[in-house]
Amino acid sequence: MSDLLGGDTPLTRLRRLPEKAAYDAPTIHAILDATSVCHVATVDDGQPIVLPSLHVRDGGNLLLHGSRSSRLLRAMVAAESVCLAVTLVDGLVVARSTFESSVAFRSAVVFGPAELIEDPDERSVALDRLIDGLIPGRSAEVRASRPDELRRTSVVRVRIVEASAKISAGPPDDDPEDVLGDAWAGVVPLETRWGAPQDAPDGAVGRGEIPVPASVRNLEGRL
Repeated sequence: MSDLLGGDTPLTRLRRLPEKAAYDAPTIHAILDATSVCHVATVDDGQPIVLPSLHVRDGGNLLLHGSRSSRLLRAMVAAESVCLAVTLVDGLVVARSTFESSVAFRSAVVFGPAELIEDPDERSVALDRLIDGLIPGRSAEVRASRPDELRRTSVVRVRIVEASAKISAGPPDDDPEDVLGDAWAGVVPLETRWGAPQDAPDGAVGRGEIPVPASVRNLEGRL
């Protein structure tokens, strides 16, 4: 079975700079896994909306959660298909001209239907998957969700039907005559890392009686 997720339809085929496109599942999954922040586009009562959310990939699906009253989640489930996008900015490409200057980035766009996870046990597992996707190992360190919390929380599963990635990297692509000029050119990398954990000011944590757990400690310094 092919691991291509897009490229054969007008929905995902990149027309602008197609040499930067990728349609294989490993590349797209790696981009989706590299960030927890996404933007979801859908239609609510005839009005297009784009809202930020958090996601975690679960195989060929994406999990999102929110309040039962979430306008975004309700609109996602009601729609035939939704569009979800993530972008990672890796740096500035500083060229010898303003025209060739750009941004180094990795992006992925996903299309697929969204369904509400109704079963409470399955929803509880999905919520653990969400927290562990953000902070690996965290679900085992905290109390389980109470029934009333599960009732107030919606979890939506988006099936990845089609997707494409676009990757821009490398040095500036300056015109030959500009290379002979006296302007500097190069790449300025951008890195975002987790910093040192800061204790909550209240309870036993605030009194210094509970150390930072492994799941949180392991985040420090990671991209």
